[in-house]
Amino acid sequence: MYEIDKEYTVIVDPAVNDRMYDHFEFLARVNVSAAERLLDQLTDDMQSLESLPYRNPVFNRPYLKSGKYRYMVSCQKYLIVYQIVDNTVFIDDIQDSRQSDDKSLLYLRT
Repeated sequence: MYEIDKEYTVIVDPAVNDRMYDHFEFLARVNVSAAERLLDQLTDDMQSLESLPYRNPVFNRPYLKSGKYRYMVSCQKYLIVYQIVDNTVFIDDIQDSRQSDDKSLLYLRT
């Protein structure tokens, strides 16, 4: 069983930060306030992984080791993909769920 009051360190891969910025920049061309809300929500959701990161489902894809990654849905269409190693949550990808897997940072690394 997982500890409820345990705190985890969250580390965001630099490529994930770049991807978040790309999504923000794209949306900001249309609606700056919507882009700011998107960035705030993504950031809040990532920070929420400091506690109970196991609450989210396993992220299974044929190109990934089974059970290695989990994901959280953010802003109704983005997937925050992460792995948990000891007391650390590593955020390794953020994906627009409407795009194909070949756009995944994890797919590109395999």
